[in-house]
Amino acid sequence: MKRALALLAPWRAFTRPVFRGLERIPDTRPLLFVGNHTLWGVLDTPLLFAELWEQKGIFLRALGDHAHFEVPIWGAMLRRFGVVDGTRENCARLMKAGESILVFPGGAREVAKRRGEKYQLFWKERTGFARMALAHGATIVPFAAVGAEDALDIVADADDLMASPLGRLVKRLRVRPEAIPPIVRPRRRERFYFEIGDPIAAEGTPETLRDLTKAAVEAGIARLLAYR
Repeated sequence: MKRALALLAPWRAFTRPVFRGLERIPDTRPLLFVGNHTLWGVLDTPLLFAELWEQKGIFLRALGDHAHFEVPIWGAMLRRFGVVDGTRENCARLMKAGESILVFPGGAREVAKRRGEKYQLFWKERTGFARMALAHGATIVPFAAVGAEDALDIVADADDLMASPLGRLVKRLRVRPEAIPPIVRPRRRERFYFEIGDPIAAEGTPETLRDLTKAAVEAGIARLLAYR
């Protein structure tokens, strides 16, 4: 973490992150942090890791997409900082150990946004995180992030790629179109904002718990945009 914080220092100074609601994080464990995955993902998530570690002593264990761990060097680096393959078995082990876990139900689709999809959630009908919370009595901590998607302009998205001659190659390689990140260019310097919402107890049905969490994240995004 000392190495990570040192490497992250220039980016923290550049983005000047603002964090709201850290006092809402409960002392009980396990905790399941659930939020919106912003465009490209890597621009703001490390800032949340750093702040939770420094202010609350929380070392987040992120659940990553399986594809991450197939990439040389990148997968090893993620493992070095506590990211695990996002299987139910791994999540169950972490919860039994009382860890604080990070999950983005929108997954790769939220990272690989198309034009006009700024700060939208793409959770579909997924209830996996809610089922795990119910099974292990984990408290859900909803959070929202704003800033990264205003700092970038999408030059070409996955739809553009699939409509081009390269689209045929993508199909042959069996690459998931939804996981193809867009080509972007810097737009302007943006301050990054994060909000921790009120904790949600693991109660009710998976569908109800998912919908409550999603509504909390969307409300957090709206509040941050208004605050900014």
